[in-house]
Amino acid sequence: MRIAIAGAGAVGQSIARELLEGEHEVLLVERSVDNYQPKTIPGAEWMLADACELASLEEAGLESCDVVIAATGDDKVNLVVSLLSKTEFAVRRVVARVNDPLNEWLFTEAWGVDVAVSTPRMLAAMVEEAVNVGDLVRLMTLRQGQANLVEVTLPPSTPLAGRRVRDLKLPADAALVSILRGGRVIVPQADDPLEAGDEMLFVATSNVEDEISAIVHGQT
Repeated sequence: MRIAIAGAGAVGQSIARELLEGEHEVLLVERSVDNYQPKTIPGAEWMLADACELASLEEAGLESCDVVIAATGDDKVNLVVSLLSKTEFAVRRVVARVNDPLNEWLFTEAWGVDVAVSTPRMLAAMVEEAVNVGDLVRLMTLRQGQANLVEVTLPPSTPLAGRRVRDLKLPADAALVSILRGGRVIVPQADDPLEAGDEMLFVATSNVEDEISAIVHGQT
């Protein structure tokens, strides 16, 4: 894929390195001379420009990008980049970094955001996961807030131990997408058994999260 990243600070550069390892084509757009360091990531295309300016995005050829990542440290900039990417260049997928959790409500379809990534929220979620085994933890909001990526670790006393994936009677707006077990990533199949300690990742709407929690704890 061709991916444009607005913001070449520490976060933007880290994302670029990961994507280049995946053999994607990466463009870094940076307005600060201090952060404009093409020699640090020679495999990426670099552009010294303001990503909030329509002319800059036109010069960057944003219409040819499959994904745009707004990764600056300024939420206002990330929102403007997201909106321009979606409305002016019809970019299929727009991912935006949320720096201040108080601004998270703005990062929606109305501003062109498909996926909002809040570092503070994710860190808090990781803490909750580490401390509260068995509790459902929301990791990320997807698709303009219509669904969330949530995680729950099966506690030692889980009634699901030994049962099969097909035995999970999930609500219509929820799907089990992965099981993490002992360093392995398992794509769940109907006959796969469940074990205590499994980290289960679901995509679900907010209104069914309580139902998922009840199922995991055998309360249905």
